[in-house]
Amino acid sequence: MSENRELSTALPVAPTRGRLRPLGLDEVRITGGFWARRRHVNATATLEHCRDWMERTGWTGNFRAVAEGRIERDRRGREFADSEIYKLLEAMAWQTGTGTGTGTGTETLLDADIAALTEAVASAQQPDGYLNTAFGNPGQQPRYSDLEWGHELYCYGFLIQAGIAQARTRGEGELTKIALRAADHICATFGRNGIEGVCGHAEIETALVELARLTGEERYLDQAALFIERRGQGTLADGEFGRAYHQDDLPVREATVLRGHAVRALYLASGAVDVAVETGDEELLAAVERQWEAAVARRTYLTGGMGSHHRDEAFGDDFVLPPDRAYSETCAGVASVQLSWRLLLATGDPRYADLAERTLFNVVATSPAEDGRSFFYANTLHRRHRGAVPAADEVSPRAESSLRAPWFAVSCCPTNVARTLAQLPAYLATADDHGIQLHQYADAEISTTLTGGHGVALAVRTDYPSGGDVSIRVDRSPQDHPWTLSLRVPAWTRGATAYLVDPDGTCRTVPPGTADITRLFRPGDEIRLELPVKPRWIAPDPRIDAVRGTAAVQRGPLVYCAESVDLPAGRDVDAVRVDPSAEPEDGPEGSVVAPGELAGQDGPGDSVWPYLPLDRTTVIAAERTEIVLVPYNSWANRGPSTMRVWLPTTET
Repeated sequence: MSENRELSTALPVAPTRGRLRPLGLDEVRITGGFWARRRHVNATATLEHCRDWMERTGWTGNFRAVAEGRIERDRRGREFADSEIYKLLEAMAWQTGTGTGTGTGTETLLDADIAALTEAVASAQQPDGYLNTAFGNPGQQPRYSDLEWGHELYCYGFLIQAGIAQARTRGEGELTKIALRAADHICATFGRNGIEGVCGHAEIETALVELARLTGEERYLDQAALFIERRGQGTLADGEFGRAYHQDDLPVREATVLRGHAVRALYLASGAVDVAVETGDEELLAAVERQWEAAVARRTYLTGGMGSHHRDEAFGDDFVLPPDRAYSETCAGVASVQLSWRLLLATGDPRYADLAERTLFNVVATSPAEDGRSFFYANTLHRRHRGAVPAADEVSPRAESSLRAPWFAVSCCPTNVARTLAQLPAYLATADDHGIQLHQYADAEISTTLTGGHGVALAVRTDYPSGGDVSIRVDRSPQDHPWTLSLRVPAWTRGATAYLVDPDGTCRTVPPGTADITRLFRPGDEIRLELPVKPRWIAPDPRIDAVRGTAAVQRGPLVYCAESVDLPAGRDVDAVRVDPSAEPEDGPEGSVVAPGELAGQDGPGDSVWPYLPLDRTTVIAAERTEIVLVPYNSWANRGPSTMRVWLPTTET
C-alpha cells in the first residue's frame, strides 16, 4: 500500500497509507438531488429532534447527575446511553464542517448546542480521564466490572470520534481535550501491563486508530492493535448467545466470515482494517476481505442489509435470509458502509463502493421518515400486518415498531444515521497519484490538489438515482499535466449497457467496474456517463429457501417493493403475484409498474387444513392487473401498510 500525503483535515477517515486518498468535506460539496435533500432534513430537523429527545428522556441529564452526586438515584436510559450524546455531538461537528446551506443560522445554533453538551459531558469526567454515567460512580458497579455488557469502551469510542470531528472541523476544543484524556486513560488501564480484556461491543478500535492519525501518537494505534489481537482469545465470559456473538470465538485473522451480532462484527472488522492499513499488516487486511466476501455472497439481503436474527441481532447461517424476519438493523447498515469505505480506500476495488451504494440507498435512506423525525430500527423486507402509528410523545420498543417511531428505548440508529448523513460528502470521491475517482454519484462540486500541486475542480450534475445520466464538467485543470478521471460503473449494470462519452464526443461501452479517461483536460471539458437506469427483474439464489419462487424489482441502485396502499381497498401484498415473462416499466412519480395478478380471497385447500396432496390439481382464482411498486426506501411514508420486496410469481 502506498503512503497518502497532503490529506484534507476535514475527514472522518484519514488513513496515512492505502491505494486511494479520501477527499474531505472541504474538498467535496453536495449541491443538489437525492442526498442534498436528505442532508438538509438531517441538518434542520433530525439533529434538533435527537437533541430534544435525549434531553426529554434524561440521557443528557445523566452527566449533570454525576457532577452533582445524584447519579445513583437519577440515572436514566440503558448502560450505553452516553454513546448517543457522543454520536449526536459528532454529527453536529461534521455538519458545522460542511455548512448546512439552509440560510437559517443552523450552523451557529449547532455550535451553541455543541458547547452546551460538551460542558455537560466535561462535568462528569473524573481526574484520571474515566468518563461514564452507568459505572464507576458512587453507588454504581465498579469500573470495567462488566466488560461483556457494560459498553464502557464502546461509549469511549464514540466520544473519541466526536472529539476528532471537532478537531477536524473547528480545531481542537474542549470536546477534543475530553476525548484525549479518556484515550490516555484507556491506554493506561488496558495496555500490556493493564487489564487483559476487550469490550463486549467493538467500536473503540477504529476510534483509537483515527485518534492516532489525528495526533501522530503511536500509543493509540498500539492499543487498538492490542484490542484486535486479544479478540477471539476467550477473554469475555461465555453467554446465552455463545462467544461468536461478541466475535470472541476466533481470532480475527482466523475467522472466515462475519458472524455473531451484526453491528459488533462490522465495527470490529472496520477497526481491523484501520489497524492493518496503519501497520502495513497485509495478512490482517486479507482476513477481513475474506470475511466481507463471504458475508456479501451468503449473508446479505438484496437491500444490502445485514443480520437475519431478531433474538440476538445477528448474522444467520449461510443463505438464511428470510424477508419477513429480516432484522437488517439500521446501525448494521451504517457499519457496513464504514467497513466498505475503509476497504475501498485500502484496495481501490470498486466492489466495495457498490455495496456502500446499495446500503446507503436501501438501508440508511430507508430508516428516517421524510421529515427526519421518526425512524426504523430494523428494516424488514416483508411486513405482513398494517402497523399502528406510534405515539409522537412516547418511547417505542426498538425493533417491534411496525412504523417509523420518533424515539426508542435503544436509540442508536437515529444518531448513527445523523452522523452518516452529516459526513456523507466525504464518501463520494478520492484521489491517487494519477487522478480523481468518483465512487458515488450526486450533484457535487469537487476541488482538490493532485500530486505535484496541480489544482483540479469538477462540477458533477445528475438526477441519479432517478436517472442514469452523469455529467462531469472540468472547471479547473493543469495546463500541461495529463491526469486520469475514473468513474465507477456500478455492478447493477451487469446484463445491460453503460456508455462513456469523452470530451471529444467519442462514445464507448463500459463494463461494470471502473471506466478511466486519461488526457490533458481543459476547463470546460465535459465527460458523460450514461447508466442504464430502468426497472429489471431480480431472481434470488435458489439456496435462499425463504424466497425461492419469487422475484424482486430493482431500478438502478434502488430496490422496489409492493405496498398495500397501492392495491384495491382491503387487499394486502400477500395477494400479489408478478409475471416475470414481461418486463416491468417506469410508472408515474418514480414508481414502477409490473405485470401480475391479485390472487382471490380464498386460498387452496380446506379451511381447517392448509396442506394438500401433491397430485391434487388446485386452481386459485386470480385477477390480472398491473402491480404498482415504489422505492423500498420510501415505504411506510403514507400511513400503515403491508409491504413486500420478494414477490411470488405467476409461475408458482
